[in-house]
Amino acid sequence: MSTRSALPPGSRRTLLQTYRYTRDPYRFFVEMAEEYGDPFTIHAVNGSVAMTGNPAGAQQIFAADPDAFVPFGAEVSRPLLGDSSMLLLSGERHRKERKLLMPAFHGERMRAYGETIRAAAHAAASTWLKGQTFVFQDSSQWISLEVIIRAVFGVVDPARVEAVRQAILEFVAATVPSFMFFPFLQRDFLGMGPWARFQRARRRIGFLIAAELAARRSRPEELGDDILSRMLAARHDDGSGMSDSEIHDELLTLLFAGHETSGIALAWSIYWLHRNPDRLEKLLAELDTAGERPEPEVVARLPYLEAVVHETLRLYPIAPDAPRMLARPLELLGYTLPAGAGVAVATGLLHIRPDLYPEPHAFRPERFLHKKFSPFEYTPFGGGHRRCLGAAFATYEMKLVLAALLRNYRLKLAEPREVKPGRRNVVLGPATGVRVTYLGPRRAGDLPA
Repeated sequence: MSTRSALPPGSRRTLLQTYRYTRDPYRFFVEMAEEYGDPFTIHAVNGSVAMTGNPAGAQQIFAADPDAFVPFGAEVSRPLLGDSSMLLLSGERHRKERKLLMPAFHGERMRAYGETIRAAAHAAASTWLKGQTFVFQDSSQWISLEVIIRAVFGVVDPARVEAVRQAILEFVAATVPSFMFFPFLQRDFLGMGPWARFQRARRRIGFLIAAELAARRSRPEELGDDILSRMLAARHDDGSGMSDSEIHDELLTLLFAGHETSGIALAWSIYWLHRNPDRLEKLLAELDTAGERPEPEVVARLPYLEAVVHETLRLYPIAPDAPRMLARPLELLGYTLPAGAGVAVATGLLHIRPDLYPEPHAFRPERFLHKKFSPFEYTPFGGGHRRCLGAAFATYEMKLVLAALLRNYRLKLAEPREVKPGRRNVVLGPATGVRVTYLGPRRAGDLPA
């Protein structure tokens, strides 16, 4: 194929493109590929983005020189996350910050959070009433928030836990997708409206973070295993540490990227497993082989449980794409994309390719037992030098929560129809939140394991 110095084809109806993307990107990507082929270009309010759901295109993007990219939509996201958010850094500063933070999310340090995660799952289940029908995502969001407060922020005092919880909930509720996709709405209309409400919520959580940082810095001998403590203790090669503003922005980023996403992924897992009872029984049988009270690491290594997590993230990836902007031209499937254009792997399209995933819309965890997919074929956390830093933590949390809940508590799906994705603030999740009915303990008299 000859190389063309231009963007791939796509509609120029900018407002309509933006609306279709914000409403349902999964369906939008499929329709765009059917109409224009792969790759295609989305011309949105925030800029033009060349998209591909082709593994060869994903490899060209993820294997490219990291310095060929800068963050996409940085000016829109900066008021939300701050100047020092890793999502908005590039070049050498991004590499240094990533190297500094990486250890907190991997290895022994990550495994220190195992009991915290399981305790949060059981605490959520303790509020369920037998015969009660409820929205599972409400519970999974509570679990995710509890893990963030205790494992990320390191807060344990009950009064402070509640203060942080309320500040986070206010911040999340005030973060609406219109700010991200329609930047002209980032205006303070005399202290009224959504943007003013968001600014107040951001100041409140910023005040709590500042107070926590001041308390921790005054007692360095009391730093623990939580991620905030790891940030305070981390040192660059020259011995310097992170400033308060850098830690503030990274904590906001972790909250922004990790709170709703984990709760949504868990809700989808519960939905797919109870919609496919044979898969649920297979998973329960595997969990039973782990013993009565297995260590978190034993649970995390169970192969079918891992396959369930992978398949959940394949079907409706929380981030359907991960755009970045070109600092210089890039070759993509026969096109030479110009500097200043956006480029992205359309994960929501890549994950339903029938040549990679036969019966792509079916829940088949076994596919991950029989084949190891390349980082250009399976990309729920993005790829390359900007792959999500918290990917290992997120999947670890999913495994432990699913094991704790499914092994000890019986649920029944209370959804009469197929559940489709819907907009959940900035990210997408199950439109109904997944309604379930609690049937009671799985084994009467057993202690939670």
